[in-house]
Amino acid sequence: MYNIKEFMAELEKKNPAEPEFIQAVQEVIESVIDVVNDNPAYLNAKILERITEPDRIYTFKVEWEDDNGDVQVNRGYRVQFNNAIGPYKGGLRFHPSVTLGTLKFLGFEQTFKNSLTTLPMGGAKGGSDFNPKGKSDNEIMRFCRSFMTSLWRYIGPETDVPAGDIGVGGREIGYLYGQYKRLQLVNAGVLTGKGRNWGGSLIRPEATGFGSMYFTRQMVESTGESMKGKRIAVSGFGNVAWGACMKASELGAKVLTISGPDGYILDEAGVNTQEKWDYMLELRASNNDVVEPYAAKFGAKFFPGKRPWDVPVDIAVPCAIQNELHGDDADKLMANGVKFVVETSNMGCTAEAVEKFLAAKVPFVPGKAANAGGVAVSGLEMSQNSMKLSWPAEEVDEKLKRIMGDIHDACVREGRTEDGYINYVKGANIAGFKKVADAMLDLGY
Repeated sequence: MYNIKEFMAELEKKNPAEPEFIQAVQEVIESVIDVVNDNPAYLNAKILERITEPDRIYTFKVEWEDDNGDVQVNRGYRVQFNNAIGPYKGGLRFHPSVTLGTLKFLGFEQTFKNSLTTLPMGGAKGGSDFNPKGKSDNEIMRFCRSFMTSLWRYIGPETDVPAGDIGVGGREIGYLYGQYKRLQLVNAGVLTGKGRNWGGSLIRPEATGFGSMYFTRQMVESTGESMKGKRIAVSGFGNVAWGACMKASELGAKVLTISGPDGYILDEAGVNTQEKWDYMLELRASNNDVVEPYAAKFGAKFFPGKRPWDVPVDIAVPCAIQNELHGDDADKLMANGVKFVVETSNMGCTAEAVEKFLAAKVPFVPGKAANAGGVAVSGLEMSQNSMKLSWPAEEVDEKLKRIMGDIHDACVREGRTEDGYINYVKGANIAGFKKVADAMLDLGY
């Protein structure tokens, strides 16, 4: 039988100075501990010890030359966490905050997120502390070529299929894939998020935000309410927030906020027109990482240095980065009557914030469920590549909608409490865990 405190103490000893990884594991273990302790097969096979240890980690030096001819050195990583149910699958993140601990947390989360999609994909994550902001196209290309030169031996369409993440968009995927082809001499679906004219899938850039809103609609409607007229606070202004704004508007809700490192925008008219969505993409492409210009262009209010969680809304949707919504933010949201919280960034809420939402019985969806739409469409891109087909946007969108509906149903099935409250955190963790753990037993891992 497992004792949570003892297990976590041992895990912290083995993984020092990795708080995000420890936080992610703690959340899952608290949800599944009873399931494990009640299953002799899980206990005998030491599933918890094995499922919290990455299969392998690659760390490598990335040398590249800037436009001044000076050599720069960054560190690259690929964490292949678990492939019990399929090839490793997970994004590459290029950002100065990238550490091994961050990528272990993301790879661990990815394992269960991918499991929830019902598609045959294992969990992985990778990236570098390289910062693409302010770099020229040629500098980014030289970096991507060097990065892939170290990584290419360890990935493949049936082995490990990376994708984009923060700092890695269509441009970076193109440079990475081009170098992979030069080295491997094949055209293969080894990366997802590819360009439409060389193997990509329709609606992939929008998929995470779209999927989050499909899940949100299911959750809202399960309480007898409607998305029509709901006020939503969104953080971030990249692809995830962009997709969420578009789909929320289509479903009848009104997004009031977007945000960046410089502060947040309050647009009482709603972030709900094609012009505004297009401008979000322009801001992201500018490499300035600021949202303030939106206020001047559209007559909205800008709040420098603040997060959007003090705006009275029905639904809060963190879409930016891990631990962006804190305990005091949770207090503000609940004091203002928030009805639903949809964690669309990876572990976007601190543990304290999650505990407060759950204690108050506010329906709260963890990132591994809410943001699974991105990797789901990546999985659909893999399928299209394998079949040498390209599905129309309507077909991809319909499959995404079904997948998110299935994830919602799995969370409800495993997370319903005796008083009728749906603990989506527990439901997502148990549903994702069971599939991976059972596969590990079946395969004799």
